[in-house]
Amino acid sequence: QLQASGGGLVQAGGSLRLSCTASGDMFTSYHMGWFRQAPGKAREFVAGISRAGGTIHSSLKARFTISRDNAKKTVYLEINSLKPEDTAVYYCAADRSQRYGVRSIASDYDVWGQGTQVTVSS
Repeated sequence: QLQASGGGLVQAGGSLRLSCTASGDMFTSYHMGWFRQAPGKAREFVAGISRAGGTIHSSLKARFTISRDNAKKTVYLEINSLKPEDTAVYYCAADRSQRYGVRSIASDYDVWGQGTQVTVSS
């Protein structure tokens, strides 16, 4: 139900925009989030956007921007000034509950995309 794309191999200092497109007609009612998982590390929250458009970010806030286009049923993650430590598989996820606000906890999300690999070379 969620298809992520936009990853790739990028040099340090570069930028990427990841996309995640949802199927179905309920996208506007979902909170959406981006997480990432580096090799040997736990999955970590990157950013989230509520169905109303409010956003929350991890401590990576300054370089990561989340947005959504409800007409395209797509959520985006723009990453600037990429660093080698940003290398990870990036996952988008949907929270289909009716909770009030978007959360940063992975277990609050019940639908996950397949992930898109981001590799940053130094």
